[in-house]
Order: sequence, then C-alpha cells, then structure tokens
Amino acid sequence: MLRATKVRIYPTKEQEQHLAKSFGCYRFLWNYSLNLTNETYKATGKGLNRFAIQKEIKKLKQEYEWLKEPYSQCLQLVALNLSRAFINFFEGRASFPNFKAKHRKQSITYPQNVSLVDNGLKFPKMGVVYVKIHKEIEGTIKSVTVSLNCQGHYYASILTEDGKEIPEQSGEGKAIGIDLGINHFAITSDGSKFENPKWLNKHEKNLKAKQKRLSRRQKGSSNRNKTRKQVARVHKKIADCRLDFHHKLSRRIVSENQVICVENLAVKNMVKNHNLAKAISQVGWGQFCTMLKYKAEWEGKVYQEIDRFFPSSKTCHVCLNQVRSLTLDVRNWQCEKCQTNHDRDINAAKNIKDEGLRILRVRNSGVSPECKTHSRQTSGTGVTASRLDVSRDSRGRKTSTVSHSIGEEAQSSVEDGFA
Repeated sequence: MLRATKVRIYPTKEQEQHLAKSFGCYRFLWNYSLNLTNETYKATGKGLNRFAIQKEIKKLKQEYEWLKEPYSQCLQLVALNLSRAFINFFEGRASFPNFKAKHRKQSITYPQNVSLVDNGLKFPKMGVVYVKIHKEIEGTIKSVTVSLNCQGHYYASILTEDGKEIPEQSGEGKAIGIDLGINHFAITSDGSKFENPKWLNKHEKNLKAKQKRLSRRQKGSSNRNKTRKQVARVHKKIADCRLDFHHKLSRRIVSENQVICVENLAVKNMVKNHNLAKAISQVGWGQFCTMLKYKAEWEGKVYQEIDRFFPSSKTCHVCLNQVRSLTLDVRNWQCEKCQTNHDRDINAAKNIKDEGLRILRVRNSGVSPECKTHSRQTSGTGVTASRLDVSRDSRGRKTSTVSHSIGEEAQSSVEDGFA
C-alpha cells in the first residue's frame, strides 16, 4: 500500500542553489513543452504525446548546457506529468494545464535513487539534506517530491510502499451521515455538531495590516520581498490550523464509524455566490472529504458520496414527506404530514446516511442505484450498515473536535430507531 509522508527539510546554501536551478530547469521545460503542444495542436489539430516531448527535451539539452546540471530523471518527468495533465483535462478531472510561474510554489520530483540516512535524505547530485522526521517512515521509498512554498520553507513528500495490501471494504458496523455547513463545520446523523473554527476571521486583522504594508512597498525592492514573506507566513498559519483541524476530526470520524456518507458538493459552483464565497472557501470541505476518503480506504471502511441534488434538507426522515420550499434562514421546521419537529441540519444528516446506505445496498445487490423502489424496509436499529433500502421520492470543526450534543428539542418526537 502506498503512503506519503510530508516532512520539513533544511538544505544548505549550496543545496538551495542546486534546488533553485532544478526548479528553474523544470519550469523552463514545462512551459516550453506546453507551448509547443499548444502550437502543434493549432497547426495540425493534434497534440504531442509523451515520447515526442521526451525527444524535444533531449534536443534542448544539447542546445542548453545548463539543463544538464539538475538530475536528469527529474527533468524526464516533464513529459510524463504534462501528458497526464492533458489526460486529466480531456477526461474532465482537471482544468487545462497552466504555465508555471517563478514566484509561486515550486516543486520537483526525484523518481529514484533517494535513500533515507541518519537525520537526512540522500539525493543524487545534492548529497545529504537534513530532515526533521516527526513519524517513522516504513517501507521502500518510491519517489520524493521536494517543494518550496512562498514563505521560503522546503518540504519533502516521501512516497513509500509498505508491502501491505489494501484492506477489503466491509459495511458491517456503525454508519454515519455528515452534513457539512458554515455555521457548524459538520453535523452528524447521531446529533453531534462540530463548531466551525473560522480560522481566517481570527487572523484577518493581522493579515489586513500586513497586506496594506505590502501594497506600499516599492516593486522589486528587498523590503517588499520581506513583507511578502510576512504575508505568506500568515496565510500558512491559517492553512496549518485548518489542516490540523481536518486531520483530527477526520481521524475521529473514521475511527468511530464503519460507513461514512457525505454529500458530493459542487464547491466550485457554490463560491460563485459572492455573499458566501469567503465563508465557503475558508472551511475547506474538499480537503476534509479527501481525508475521510483515503483514511477510510486505509482501514477497510466505506466512504460513500450521495448526489448533490438529493433533497436532504427538505425531506422528513421519518415519513419521507418532502416540502416544496425551505429557505436557508429556516433552521427548524415541522413536518406537515407526521408533525415531527426537525433540526434542519440533523435531519439532513440522517437523510444523507439513509440515502448512502440505500445506494450501497442496491449496489451490492447488482442493481443500478438509480432504480428506486417505493417501499420502506428497515432491519436492526438503523445505526448499523446492515439497514435495508429506504425509498425516496423521485423528485428528489483547535478549536478542538469536541462536539456539542443537541438537546431534546432537536430530536424527533417520533421514536422509530433512526436516531
């Protein structure tokens, strides 16, 4: 099983110069190859494949002697990475490949011949670089990606193969539904609400002062570069706080549950709402869901996403009655059919869990998940993943990870084993 560990590295001045040259050569070859591919497509209607790009790199090395200074295997990855970028674009997984800029984050990958020694990593053509290892690295090193952030810190992402097989997924155990929000970062189907720490708001005053100072610096001056690093330091503090919170909460949820059901949110479309764009961007739903997914896969647990258009908030989880309209300012509502009082977010989380279990059950039976029945059957307590199909109308977070339990007023007045 492949695992990646990101560690901080501390290169010497000479090693920093070598890395700067490597970053520059990789960036030059990437931009040259991307431009050549675009021009070839405009002229002939066909792009360049990986092997054609590799031939161009070989010619450029004969023309520019300074391209021979970095480790050659790193530069050969330009052809592979660019071809993968175009494949991801044409298959709809990513946007069109962009040109790389000098003043943004820099990275380069060593695909082989990197070894772990005492208190360091040994790189070809660079020697041993001191590493601050915070956890034991097990297995065989497959590749190492060295990156430089805007603050001037160097990191190494070590990809290892530990020789273990990925556990077989099992749905036997506790299931949970998660509704992601802004006021509360996550609301679970068992009635827990995790507060949104709002990291950007806590550092906004400091960030505003430093950005104002940066705008007054003369472009190209050393003082402007120093102030730019100060701004980058604040942004990194915010990102680190968010990353730490996501890791702790995702680890807690994966450890306590066997089946995790969430909504497939279209964050890219949601941030087009300028009133909510800032609040949505700082919570990091995508990063959190990614953590839930790979941590669940590592432990043989099930991560299930439901359709983003599923009416989880507007559907009563007791009688499945669906209201026509439910504005965002309505946080509690009563079902007209069964008279159950609902907390909007907890009701949505319960519906997400039920829909996720339905999809899993239908998939395991060999039928398309879109084939919905109109009968409601339950088995067991409803907490475990062995629950049977639940039909739906076809119309349709240091702070710490301590959750705040919801009182009786937020619970359903009908006891049917769903809570």
